[in-house]
Amino acid sequence: MDKINLIYLLPELKGASGGAKVIYNHSIILNKILKKKITSKIIHLKKKISYKLKTSITKRIKFLENESSGWDVNQMRVSDNFRPSKNWFKKKINIKKDFEFNKNADFIIIPEIWSHFAVDLELLNRGIKYAIFVQGFYHMNSTNDFSKIKKAYENANIVLTDSEYSIKYLKDMFPKISKKILRINFSINNKDFKIKKKFNLITYMPRKLSDHAALLIFYLKNRLPKNWKILPLINVSEKKLKTSLSNSKIFLSFSHLEGIGIPPIEAALAGNKVIGYTGGGGIEYWKEPIFTKIENGEIREFGQKILLYIKKYNSKWVENTNLQRKNLIKKYSKENEKNSLIKLYKKVISLY
Repeated sequence: MDKINLIYLLPELKGASGGAKVIYNHSIILNKILKKKITSKIIHLKKKISYKLKTSITKRIKFLENESSGWDVNQMRVSDNFRPSKNWFKKKINIKKDFEFNKNADFIIIPEIWSHFAVDLELLNRGIKYAIFVQGFYHMNSTNDFSKIKKAYENANIVLTDSEYSIKYLKDMFPKISKKILRINFSINNKDFKIKKKFNLITYMPRKLSDHAALLIFYLKNRLPKNWKILPLINVSEKKLKTSLSNSKIFLSFSHLEGIGIPPIEAALAGNKVIGYTGGGGIEYWKEPIFTKIENGEIREFGQKILLYIKKYNSKWVENTNLQRKNLIKKYSKENEKNSLIKLYKKVISLY
């Protein structure tokens, strides 16, 4: 038979997104290691101008809200000229420039934020096979029409996810899909996050819980030693991000409602002590001594743990935690990622 096409759907993204980066990498790897058997492409969708205007007005005027919320696939169009910014993703990806599918060769992978698209596009009735990729349980509520979501998941040929945390939720919510679930791994290139000369520097990303970050910084104002600095990583380039993490001693995690947070792992590989919220799926790697868990909203405990670590800081801490970093590197390796994608390919090919 001809090649199978694994087609990922993604929205246009102006800024960096860990979830999108994972999907781009998966598509590239599939094309590289299985190029004689499959092709993989990305379809970027964006809102039509009229739809964009309507949703903007709806947000401001509550009584105009539709009974059924969620993105409307019929009001989307293919963005054939979009490419991710080279500031955060430099590799070349294959783009599909139309929204036509061949039931005999195309396998569609839909992000959980658009799970209801499977029903709206009538993929089952058209004989088009598909998977839903759940990178975060907290984003599964793609529309308030739950019957659509239920139908989309139960009719999916495969349900992909990247954490044990999400697997448990999926099995609880939709028992019928238990045998369809496949864990798909992502990798982190440890060579990108080198451990360099360490300064008395604390880094954090306030993008998701900026109010929590502000409260914590306020709490520390009068207590943080004067020879320590706190640096927020906001709208920084990949190069600046990696340099900052390599130089800092402590990374503050404000992970929130995520399948599995990637920045805390990157910070750990760069030799940081990571203190903060697990965000959900992060619990599977959140182990002492590198990671210290803080319950969401416990600002005082958060601040106390930071001050305690500063007080007890040992210059050999990085050396003493080397084994734990090696285990993280192994867990989130390119080899594990590649093997999980081969499993995906085998499962997809068996459907045809």
